[in-house]
Formats: sequence, structure tokens, C-alpha cells
Amino acid sequence: MSSETEFVYRGEKPADGRMAPQAEGANWVLFAGIMVVLVGVLNVIYGIAAISKSSFFNNDAKYILSDLRTWGWVGVCLGALQISAAYSIWRGGQFGRWFGIAMASLGLIGALLSVPAYPFWSLTLVALDILVLYGLAAYGGQHQRV
Repeated sequence: MSSETEFVYRGEKPADGRMAPQAEGANWVLFAGIMVVLVGVLNVIYGIAAISKSSFFNNDAKYILSDLRTWGWVGVCLGALQISAAYSIWRGGQFGRWFGIAMASLGLIGALLSVPAYPFWSLTLVALDILVLYGLAAYGGQHQRV
């Protein structure tokens, strides 16, 4: 394979000093990883707040399944998995791609289930998860080094 067809992820320079082109969609994969880690951190923080019965949440909000404390534990577990998925996405490979897609899908389902309690925040998370799913599905397997 000639050096003209090779690309380098993360914008590293080859030995001759020229900037190597990035893979198509590499920025989508980077965006997906950043969004997954941010949503994961927020899920952990909000989950801890829900478990501790913080005054941040509405106590009289109606959830489709269970109560606020259960959703807190779901948020902590999902957030931890999303943070590990972001790391896996950034490492590259098919496992990271599919694990990221699975975690974004679970985040999307969780956001849809919490729409009655927090409609605007949930719909924002749905939109972000859809963008993450697009980035990983369309470009997730193309950014490995050649």
C-alpha cells in the first residue's frame, strides 16, 4: 500500500512533514466518543443525586417504570458503562463501535422512558443519542490506522 493512500488518525504527521489526510468521518467518531463520555458522566452525577434523594429532582414526578431511586441506580450503572464505551470508541475497532452503539441505544431508551418527568432534557438526550448512533453506524469502523 502506498503512503499516499495511508492516513493517520488524530492528525499525526508522517516522517516527511506533510499532514496526512484523516479518514472520512473521523470527526464524527471523535464527536460520538465525546458525547458518550459526557452523557455518561452526567448520568453518574444525576444517578448519585437521585439515589441520595437530592432536592435537584422533582419528588412528585411520575416515571413510567419504578421510582426516582431505581432510576438513580440505573443512571449510575448506565453512566459507568457509557464511560467505558467512550474509551473503547476512542481506541478504535469494531468492539468499540458496537459497544458504543449499544450504550447510545440504551441511553436513548432511558431518555424516552423519563420524558414524562423531564421532557426537554430527555428530548435533548434523544437528539444527542441519535447523532452518536449516526456517527458510529456510518463511520465507526473506518478510523483505524492502515
